[in-house]
Amino acid sequence: MSTSKTMAAVGPGQDYSESRRWLQLVVGVVCMVATANIQYAWTLFVPEIQETFGWERASIQIAFTIFVLVQTWLAPIEGYFIDKLGPRLMVAFGALFIGAAWVINSQATSLMGFYLGAAIGGIGVGSIYATCINNALKWFPDRRGLAVGLTAGGYGAGSAATILPIAAMIDSAGFQETFFFFGLLQGGLAFVAAWFLRSPKAGEVKASTKLNQSRRDYTLTEAMSTKLFWLMFLMFICVVTGGMMAVAQLGVIAQDLGVKEFQVDLYFFVMAALPLALMLDRVMNGISRPLFGWISDNIGREKTMVIAFTLEGLGIIALGAFGHNPWAFLILSGVVFLAWGEVYSLFSALAGDAFGTKHIGKIYGVLYTAKGIGALFVPVGNLLMEATGTWSTVLYTVAGMDLFAAFLAIAVLPRTLKAHVARSAAMPPAVDKTSTATAHA
Repeated sequence: MSTSKTMAAVGPGQDYSESRRWLQLVVGVVCMVATANIQYAWTLFVPEIQETFGWERASIQIAFTIFVLVQTWLAPIEGYFIDKLGPRLMVAFGALFIGAAWVINSQATSLMGFYLGAAIGGIGVGSIYATCINNALKWFPDRRGLAVGLTAGGYGAGSAATILPIAAMIDSAGFQETFFFFGLLQGGLAFVAAWFLRSPKAGEVKASTKLNQSRRDYTLTEAMSTKLFWLMFLMFICVVTGGMMAVAQLGVIAQDLGVKEFQVDLYFFVMAALPLALMLDRVMNGISRPLFGWISDNIGREKTMVIAFTLEGLGIIALGAFGHNPWAFLILSGVVFLAWGEVYSLFSALAGDAFGTKHIGKIYGVLYTAKGIGALFVPVGNLLMEATGTWSTVLYTVAGMDLFAAFLAIAVLPRTLKAHVARSAAMPPAVDKTSTATAHA
């Protein structure tokens, strides 16, 4: 029985199979897995760097902020090149940079060295992340939530399998050798995988029949002139801030709450609370993206956002109240990551639904800078904690932002999206001035 399945009216000479787009998805996930540790394993290195060089924790964490700022604020530029050059060259370029970033960290002896490594890593991760997300959006318009969720899940859960090896290597060989070895390993894996990627041809995909989707491809300028874009941008900032705080500070929070060294005895193995929490959180973070993405494909992005953002806010409140208990810390940190990871599948899928995919690299690139704004709160969180003497102040603040985003998702987003789709149906096709100028040249 043939596995081929026609997605739409396929042009003469085209040989399309359903398995081809799933292969693209798998390769994209592999690329994302290879980039994940630059962000998610950073918390393991911070105490070792502080102990070795004696720098202030807040100064070291500036490197994390630089990484996220570069990754996010360059996304519109990367989006331009994604739309222009395609996925292969962009991912290969990013792979070289993610490998170089950790090699630089392995040799760094000053804060500026780590800041440089963070900036190089931000360029590399941004190039790979944006490319793979955009490729999933283009290949799966009928299952955007699931496809983007699986791709983003590779980034969220990709470090789960390597958290323990990295922690073990840091203990046995030191953080410098760990940076060097895993930098070469991860960069090499992404570089090889890059050459299997491509964008879909005309006629290889079809739109969803379940969701409100614009049949029009917006330009970046047109998208940024809509109310919907800025509503999504505001909601993205509100939700991503709490998750960024947890990613960067979980190890520090565990230490300050007194649960970092607690030995969790699960009868068949014993592990310290922090490495176990990190491993479980990566798994939950990875599960959340395809899970909530799949749910949103079936019940709508807006309803899914209400559920996820409310769960995130309540989870952070509970972590602040009960985090001193090691078991509560494990469970609640998992809830926080489960409810946070979905932002990267829901907002990207909604952007594709609302604005089309022809210029989605640039459009989602600008939208994704919301993550960079959230990253600004990471060092601020340290300062606020030191000023108040408790993490509860920080956690309750970001929980309030999550609940505000949930309110917007239920009270404002549905009617704004409906009106946007209705207007797009009556508008003429977008004109790509750059392409037009090139054609007349």
